[in-house]
Amino acid sequence: MASAVIRLVRRPAAALLIARSCRHVRQLSHHMLPGGLVCSKPARELTMLLPRASPYQMWSRSFASENGDLVDAVVPFMGESITDGTLATFLKKPGDRVEVDEPIAQIETDKVTIDVNSPEAGIIQKFVAKEGDTVTPGTKVAVISKSYPSDTHVAPSDDKVVKDAQPPSPPTGAPQPTPPTEKIDKQVLKEEGSTKEKPKVPSAATLPKTSPSEPQLPPKERERRVPMPRLRKRVATRLKDSQNTFAMLTTFNEVDMTNLMKLRSEYKDAFVEKHGVKLGLMSGFVKAAVSGLQNQPIINAVIDGDDIIYRDYVDISIAVGTPKGLVVPVIRNAGRLNFAGIEKEINNLAKKANNGTISIDEMAGGTFTISNGGVYGSLLSTPIINPPQSAILGMHSIVSRPMVVDGNIIPRPMMYVALTYDHRLIDGREAVFFLRRIKDVVEDPRRLLLDL
Repeated sequence: MASAVIRLVRRPAAALLIARSCRHVRQLSHHMLPGGLVCSKPARELTMLLPRASPYQMWSRSFASENGDLVDAVVPFMGESITDGTLATFLKKPGDRVEVDEPIAQIETDKVTIDVNSPEAGIIQKFVAKEGDTVTPGTKVAVISKSYPSDTHVAPSDDKVVKDAQPPSPPTGAPQPTPPTEKIDKQVLKEEGSTKEKPKVPSAATLPKTSPSEPQLPPKERERRVPMPRLRKRVATRLKDSQNTFAMLTTFNEVDMTNLMKLRSEYKDAFVEKHGVKLGLMSGFVKAAVSGLQNQPIINAVIDGDDIIYRDYVDISIAVGTPKGLVVPVIRNAGRLNFAGIEKEINNLAKKANNGTISIDEMAGGTFTISNGGVYGSLLSTPIINPPQSAILGMHSIVSRPMVVDGNIIPRPMMYVALTYDHRLIDGREAVFFLRRIKDVVEDPRRLLLDL
């Protein structure tokens, strides 16, 4: 066995192949040269000693990682409930310079968009995956070279070879001889152009006639087929599962927004000055929903098999529409927060949702959902329950309508509110009482102070 290895090493091609196979070694301490010479120089310096015409010089161009400067950018951990994602887009191109932890690609999952960051500062050498591929945590996406482009050996370009192969151009001022074949071709083309006939215009009688009963469908060229994003797929699946699972029923009421809007108008400047956040209408509805859930605990419960789970905490989910789809971040322990705390949490979660930086933990759970379609101008709707919850409150736009107040018809800012609930668990009595509590608290916020 030893003699066979010695014979193999004495061959120049085999000796260099053995040295080349040790890619994981940064500094090869011994290299076998033709004739059995031994040296302790790096592989790059060794190959430069070989003749330029030899095949070993071409092999040496692929020593890109002999200094250990290549690192892989892989898909990070995406969450306990997420097993894979779709490589949505690359934020960089091969050859771009990146810094440590700079995003180079985005992974789209069922719930959030996750960035793939560069593990080291360097140059993007190549992308291993392609846009649209399904990837899992640990999948290699790109190869990063920590060295600068000047540190790498680049093969001579083809343009230089082509330029070297071209003959020298004649000096300026010398007449350019015209090949005889070019004169013949020009004469033939001129004769053919003169003998060509003009194209015939089809008359109306020769055009195909279509039956007036046949539908005129738009051409396929005017249609576009694009893959559905994973977030949209997830939303579609959950909404359809909700319709197939729950016995959904919706009840409505209308709320006079005069007092809540007056409260916000009077204290908005002082509120911003003290808390650093604007006073909106959503915090009033969150506080009203917390009060209603405490008065009607069945609205906060959920069916689990043959059991009913009563939850003694209130986590309010807020539906937020983003360019990539609908997300529902959660306000934890909403019953313990005041108006300022609720407004700060809503603003923080809304910014993260629109920027695509919201995490899985910030959307997990939730015992009750509020959806505000009024920001888009919706006058009335029947929202769909967000499983595994049992009810959802729908807010709508504020419209000035004539109302009878103390026997007089006066304009009032009115909002329709809707409660969709699971009729398997919640009866109409509890649903109406809950929505009535929302109406009472919003129309007179002083009830919260007096616990009435």
